[in-house]
Amino acid sequence: MTDALFMPLLFTRDVLDPIPELGARRDNEPVSVLELPFGIKAWLVTGYDAAKEVLGDATTFSNAFGNLGEADEQDPGGLGMTDPPYHTKLRRLLTPEFTMRRLLRLQSRIDAIVTEQLDAIESAGAPADLVHLFALPIPSLVICELLGVPYSDRDDFQALSTARFDLAGEASPLDTIGTSLDYLQTLVQRERARPGEGLLGMLIREHGDELSDRELAGIADGILTGGHETTASTLSLGVLALLQSPDYFAQLASADADAVHRAVEELLRYLTVVQVAFPRFARTDIEIGGVQIPAGQMVLVSLSAADRDAILAAEGHPVMDAFDPTRPAGSHLAFGYGIHRCVGAELARMELRAAFPALARRFPTLRLAVPTTDLTFRNSSIVYSVQTLPVAW
Repeated sequence: MTDALFMPLLFTRDVLDPIPELGARRDNEPVSVLELPFGIKAWLVTGYDAAKEVLGDATTFSNAFGNLGEADEQDPGGLGMTDPPYHTKLRRLLTPEFTMRRLLRLQSRIDAIVTEQLDAIESAGAPADLVHLFALPIPSLVICELLGVPYSDRDDFQALSTARFDLAGEASPLDTIGTSLDYLQTLVQRERARPGEGLLGMLIREHGDELSDRELAGIADGILTGGHETTASTLSLGVLALLQSPDYFAQLASADADAVHRAVEELLRYLTVVQVAFPRFARTDIEIGGVQIPAGQMVLVSLSAADRDAILAAEGHPVMDAFDPTRPAGSHLAFGYGIHRCVGAELARMELRAAFPALARRFPTLRLAVPTTDLTFRNSSIVYSVQTLPVAW
């Protein structure tokens, strides 16, 4: 594969589906060589079993930021690009805040936020852009609630988070890391002076002596980038998928909790908006999927390809490239796998389970206001999304 082709292979889709070339590579060569720019050689993992093997092996594979050879001040911190034992320390501090028991305190606020955004759509009138009136504000406001961030900062939050994953933007993703951390470090300093009731305030009260301002900013940045753009993309693309299957959209309005759960899990699998996992680096020579990977080389796991693998097919639901909300909920990789599985997965599920049925109840005749061919997608982004989603009702 030439340097010019790796970006379309990993990040381009045909509306909601990965391009056929990615599926063909998974079916024929689930672990294969990938030539990156500047002569860098990497290994692309597209098969589900091989993907789980790589993501689940934190002993053989490192994904620490230092492997990229970048300056320390650009290190985002947080959980995503750290190895044990430091990762273990951070995860231990965060996990109690993301148990379902603790998260349930946010349920009423999530429901209220969804209702507020539905009101905003109705007030705007048709056509309305569901990305900016629904998909982006909901996770932004939920994260503000979780962290204790002032609502006046939510526009900055959205801009910072979106820029982090856009590989074709004016600023490089590494530059936006520094901007994000500078902002969040200021927020941490405010919280140290007067700890609030959000997650940052809790961490400062209970573990303030264990964590520096930069570490706390890194944790907040990880929650921001992991929980905002990903959930927003799943909301917007999820609505698009549902509108392409209007019968399923209509059923959500009166669906019971089990049916909503299956629909959300299928949307997570089918969309897998985080297209590629954080890069891993082999610490030793290792064999994955029958392929020898030398020590020191980069491994990229295509989550979007792995989640369409036929090995995940259930009886009576054989077509993995189809959106099928009646499919039994399976073990998809939309939240990753292993020690780096998204710590906020249950919070994202709570938002999705609240948002989709509420939208179907409020706007039962919802439809796209433009042809699908007029939509613009973010084909250069690690997190796949649609720029705008005009709808009418």
